[in-house]
Amino acid sequence: MIDHVRDLASVREATERLLDAAAALDNAALAEPSRLPGWTRGHVLAHVARNADALVNVLRGRPMYADAETRDADIERDAPRPLDVQLADVRESAERFQAVGAEPADWERTVELRNGVTDRAARVPFRRWVEVALHHVDLGIGYELEDLPDEFLTREIEFLADRWSGRTEVPPVTLRLGHAEDGPVWHTGGDKGTPVVLAGTGAELLGWLSGRGDKGAHLALLAGDELPVLPPL
Repeated sequence: MIDHVRDLASVREATERLLDAAAALDNAALAEPSRLPGWTRGHVLAHVARNADALVNVLRGRPMYADAETRDADIERDAPRPLDVQLADVRESAERFQAVGAEPADWERTVELRNGVTDRAARVPFRRWVEVALHHVDLGIGYELEDLPDEFLTREIEFLADRWSGRTEVPPVTLRLGHAEDGPVWHTGGDKGTPVVLAGTGAELLGWLSGRGDKGAHLALLAGDELPVLPPL
């Protein structure tokens, strides 16, 4: 069961963790490449801040972004700012998100995100947690997939497995946490091609699903011909 209050607390903790780590950078490090192609660390922090405001829009019933071009332009505009400005923006935008999250609301209502995607309002805090936690990893400053909380790992694996379900370019894939047959299992992919069974740690499974880290290179291939290559998220 989704607990948006608990997820909001997890978002706050993840944000503080990111801010504490980023505070050890300097302006030169901020201008260096992140782990996301074409983005500096400044781009990543700018996106984290703008995403908070975008999710405020979602919870307020407004469009998440005016349009894709405006979203991208805002990130490009904010990416070169000095570290103190970036950190203040991440913190203040996070506080705006928390403030909206604390307001009385119907958390069972349907809200609209980007590209016509809809979800329950109660899931928005988890979506924000995903943004903060994974982009902390993307900064490349010592926080890795292996450092993510177990609860986060299992929930994000489930979320991304569902996202890739029904994709015809992905074969049927069974994901097994660990190697015990009675462990957690998720299913994803389409219904065509040779079925694949992958087993590994939560970090390894999430790395494959999200295209991060070694992208599943250390997963055990228990069935199937090869590790499937997923399209970009």
